[in-house]
Amino acid sequence: MRSPRLLFAAAAALVVAGCSSMPSMNPIDWFKATPVVAKPAELPPLSSGQPVRTLWQANVGNAGIFIFTPALAGGSIYATARDGNVTKLEAATGKVIWKASAGAQLSGGVGADANLVAVGTDKGELIVLDADKGTLRWRARVSSEVLAAPRIAGGLVLARTADSRVFAFDATDGKRKWVYQRAAASLIIRSPAGMTVSDGHVYAGFSGGKLVALQIDTGALRWEVSVSQPKGATELERVTDLSGDPAVAGREVCAASYQGRAACYELSNGNQVWAREMSTLNGMSVDSRYAYVADDKGAVHSLDRTNGRSVWKQDRLANRELTLALAMGGEVVFGDLQGYVHFVARDSGAFVARVATDGSKIRAAPLKIPDGVLIQTLNGGLFALTL
Repeated sequence: MRSPRLLFAAAAALVVAGCSSMPSMNPIDWFKATPVVAKPAELPPLSSGQPVRTLWQANVGNAGIFIFTPALAGGSIYATARDGNVTKLEAATGKVIWKASAGAQLSGGVGADANLVAVGTDKGELIVLDADKGTLRWRARVSSEVLAAPRIAGGLVLARTADSRVFAFDATDGKRKWVYQRAAASLIIRSPAGMTVSDGHVYAGFSGGKLVALQIDTGALRWEVSVSQPKGATELERVTDLSGDPAVAGREVCAASYQGRAACYELSNGNQVWAREMSTLNGMSVDSRYAYVADDKGAVHSLDRTNGRSVWKQDRLANRELTLALAMGGEVVFGDLQGYVHFVARDSGAFVARVATDGSKIRAAPLKIPDGVLIQTLNGGLFALTL
């Protein structure tokens, strides 16, 4: 099978690389094409913004070029960094419970439940630690780098690799249970496109705009849909990978792609509920009424979850490389490339509040925690915030 080339989709540069099934990224394989980058929009003033309170903050280490998302499980936060250190903290206070080394440089994480913590490497390894002590439970080989957080569900640890495979391992001993594989496009976005597990199924997005539903116990394909179709004359124009994790709510699963569409489908059979043209590098999030997409130009869209129609569009943060949006209560929260966290009104998109973190880029999606929202920055800062 022809190995895909991996595309870093970032505002600063596009990086394309040759990759084998077990990648060892040789510098001579990489080249960089730097496009004209639009200047980030100036932040609009907030004359009557609400105050944002920092519940606690900590630092877990630098992410390097990777995106690490913290996980909440059993009243604890698990977070990691490029250097391989994994940290467990109290969700309420930020107090460090333990810090352990995974024994390798990491590229993806964290997945966690009450018993296990899972992370992945760019050398094709899945590493699972004990959630109580931080000690090593087991390690397993996969076919390529792990850029997204693994998932733990149904007695399995699941890893999504950059070469379009999903691996399932027995959570107890790390024995491989099944592998789902599909052919990747010749050029793909190198981003942490992950998985969502719900009601005995794994939902995952792939290159070429494909969304699949798999049986979690066997890996068997239940259904497959095309969220978007490749278009254009060049390989770059035809890149239309699904980004982020599929979003599940109610009876629907929703997903969005780069240079493609945002769409929702029935969980039971994959029938399309609605779709609309849109391009994003972060995917889509949903709540009980709306779907949210931060497009690749820096506008945040709120869509009616029943039909995909626009509810509002917040376009005053152009070119600020916004994260996936998180709905929490009456606000929607997202971060940007300068370390600012923005709160906008859920029903109107009007600015409600803004707070600075440590000045480094926020690339990981905000995480909802019991008393607020948790932000992880590129420099490793953890900020638990509340209005």
